[in-house]
Amino acid sequence: MEFVHDIIRKPIVTEKTVALMEQNKYTFVVDNRATKTEIKRAVEKIFNVKVVKVATMNMHGKLRTMGRTKGYRPDWKKAIVTLAEGNRIEILEGM
Repeated sequence: MEFVHDIIRKPIVTEKTVALMEQNKYTFVVDNRATKTEIKRAVEKIFNVKVVKVATMNMHGKLRTMGRTKGYRPDWKKAIVTLAEGNRIEILEGM
C-alpha cells in the first residue's frame, strides 16, 4: 500500500462499536489487501496514537434482491484496533 489513507477507508459507527470505544477499541473499514502491520502503521500515523493490537475480519457481502434480480453486495474487511492506555481518537468521540 502506498498511502495510509488508502488503507483506512472509514470508521464504523454503530451501537456496538460505540460500546467498544469505551474499552479503547475502534473499528474501521479497511482495504481488503491490507495486513495487520499496515493497518497498525496507518492508524498510528493518521491519528498519532499508539496501537497495541489489531484484529481483522473478512466480511462477506450479503444477498440483495431487486425485484426478480438477485445480486451480492461487495465483500469488505473490518479491523478492530486496540489503543494503548491513555490514547484516544478524538474525532470519533461523542458519536
